[in-house]
Amino acid sequence: MDPLLNFVGKTVLITGAASGFGKLLAKEFGDRGANLILADLNLEGLEDVAAERIDQGNEVIIAKTDVTKEEDHRYLVDKALRSFGSLDIAINNAGIPQKPGLLHKIEDTTFDAQMDVNLKGVFYGMKYQLKAIGKSGGGSILNVSSIAGTEAAPTAGAYSAAKHAVIGLTKTAAVEYADKGVRVNAVCPFLSATPLLDQGEGMDQGIRDFIAMRCPMKRIGEPQEMINAMVLLCSPANSYMNGQAILIDGGVSAY
Repeated sequence: MDPLLNFVGKTVLITGAASGFGKLLAKEFGDRGANLILADLNLEGLEDVAAERIDQGNEVIIAKTDVTKEEDHRYLVDKALRSFGSLDIAINNAGIPQKPGLLHKIEDTTFDAQMDVNLKGVFYGMKYQLKAIGKSGGGSILNVSSIAGTEAAPTAGAYSAAKHAVIGLTKTAAVEYADKGVRVNAVCPFLSATPLLDQGEGMDQGIRDFIAMRCPMKRIGEPQEMINAMVLLCSPANSYMNGQAILIDGGVSAY
């Protein structure tokens, strides 16, 4: 197997693994020989993903997980170490969309939910993943931010704030833990056709088409296009990329 895509024997932890990016990541890493720790609040969806991967010969552990709970992250990391003896890669992918609204109309509950899931869900994960990966001999953490974490996001101010903060945590952790052999990067996708997009209010086909026109390629991203880049970012052979927030946006940020 090409060393750039070889994850044989590596233990990969993925949050938000029941659908969307997480489900596709489980397939890609599983197909390349990784042991999988899959986490999501949606236990039924997790079980379906696990069944598919087990049928393909993967070693899989699943756990119903609320990423807003610190103890759930502690459990995931402990489970990885007990089950497979190491944690090599962690992908903090779980997230939620924001109900659209101008900044002065955002309610506390909306803002708090964004901070709890999209920011604390990454912070709590890294709190335990960093130490475990360092003790395992080094590896990689990939945090899922957004293009909204790099620029303004009108009507999605709370979401944008959380995703900006994810990049700040990513860069800080990358510097603090580089000497432990832990690389920490973030991925910042443009709009992509995942179930998360379908959950967002005010995102009918007309709005999606309008947003797509921002992109030089005149379309939103396909989930698999995002996943291909994420797998490469996590590759053990990609050993000198650290502290980066990588835009996968069809050229939107090139303007």
